[in-house]
Amino acid sequence: MGTYRDVYDFAAKAGALEGYVYPKEMKTSYLPVWVDHVVQGYRMLPEEARSEFQDLANGTIGRAIQSLLPVLGEGHEVIKKLRSVVTDALPSSPDDFTRKGKISHGGKDVSL
Repeated sequence: MGTYRDVYDFAAKAGALEGYVYPKEMKTSYLPVWVDHVVQGYRMLPEEARSEFQDLANGTIGRAIQSLLPVLGEGHEVIKKLRSVVTDALPSSPDDFTRKGKISHGGKDVSL
């Protein structure tokens, strides 16, 4: 696959995971394989591509982690794997959509 397809594939899997684990009853048996695919997709991407969306991935994956912590606990392998792709503090809750990072505005990077 090309880089853009790989980015889309990662984003689709990460976003679907976030929605699936949002606080509610869930089957956790699916999670280890699903998370393996998410982490593998992330790691397959070039560093340059990851750096472009890392702040967004931190939010998406971080909210998924926040949803899973009460169910699985901090020491669960799924949590550890997901944390391996988050490079900043977790969002405060599964409902925290505060955007962190920088955006480009008028040719200048602006902190959020």
